Amino acid sequence: MTSKGDFAKDFGLKDQIQRASISIISNIAEGFDRGGDKEFIQFLSVAKGSAGEVNAQLYAAIDLGYITRAEFEKASKLVNDIRQLIGGLIMYLKGSTLKGYKFK
Repeated sequence: MTSKGDFAKDFGLKDQIQRASISIISNIAEGFDRGGDKEFIQFLSVAKGSAGEVNAQLYAAIDLGYITRAEFEKASKLVNDIRQLIGGLIMYLKGSTLKGYKFK
């Protein structure tokens, strides 16, 4: 989506949305690899925030005419699904009987 038309020429927004997207999976992986549920939850929260950032950038992209309404709807739904999944995992970990469990 970021590699076509005027979107590809807006290096600031294009790079920011790509960095925020990559930040989601990177923070999940890093948090999991830290080995404890408290740190994992912290990194999941950062990942969820990055997903929120991507969603905000999608609004900018549609406002600037870089993406269509259909592209926005599809991408926004995916991002919101990711946010909900991360949020659900956070809630699970907070209520889990595995408190203090080390993932490593």
